[in-house]
Amino acid sequence: MKVLSGLASAWAWAWVLLGILLTFIAVGLVFVLTVAFDRRRMLAGRTFRLCGVLMATLHPYWSFGVSGPIVRPRARTVVVSNHESQADPFLVSHLPWEMKWLAKDSLFKVPCLGWSMWLAGDVPIRRGQKDSIAVAMGEMRAWLERDVPVMIFPEGTRTADGSLGEFKDGAFRLAIEAQADVLPVAVRGSREALPKHAWRFGRSRARVRCGAPISTTGKTLGDVAALKAEARAQIQALQLALASEEADEKRRAA
Repeated sequence: MKVLSGLASAWAWAWVLLGILLTFIAVGLVFVLTVAFDRRRMLAGRTFRLCGVLMATLHPYWSFGVSGPIVRPRARTVVVSNHESQADPFLVSHLPWEMKWLAKDSLFKVPCLGWSMWLAGDVPIRRGQKDSIAVAMGEMRAWLERDVPVMIFPEGTRTADGSLGEFKDGAFRLAIEAQADVLPVAVRGSREALPKHAWRFGRSRARVRCGAPISTTGKTLGDVAALKAEARAQIQALQLALASEEADEKRRAA
């Protein structure tokens, strides 16, 4: 069975790698055709996200989608989500709006994938290096000031056991400094799609769900801890709602 599972995952990886190549071609073409009038890279970015949605939809092991009402953010919004898996970007990209992502710098070094991320306007960060963090947060603030939402995983890394980790301050400091809303969203089920430190794909029914926007109007940097706690509590509640929905579906299918 392990041999068959390995072969199936190898085939799925071949599809993903082909998809990454085709995505770069599509994003590159859109970028070239629109960069003269789309300085915010909205069309190139949205093409990148939609290619991710298509790849997830055609993936033989995955069933990804959006659960519950869709809360469209206002232009100046920091979207924050828990982080279960490398498959999370494919899942969160199902949300129907463009936003620029903060991502570890090593991803930008991956041929085709990293090039697509740069063309889409995503921002690299090197963990643990203050200079890199400062530059990255400056770039994210610049996107917010141009009325483009941004996306950050405040845990900073994927969960190893499915539990919700502690949130870092960065996303919430950024929101207060830019006077941007914070929109909590939660993902559930993607950890099985591609577990941390694993190369085999797993069968996954994963969903993303939106919370309620949190205004930062009138807040100061002294309110970072409270803002962070409010967003974390929303994400925990969203995770419970997703778990209940999943349990209901299993009961109906039984």
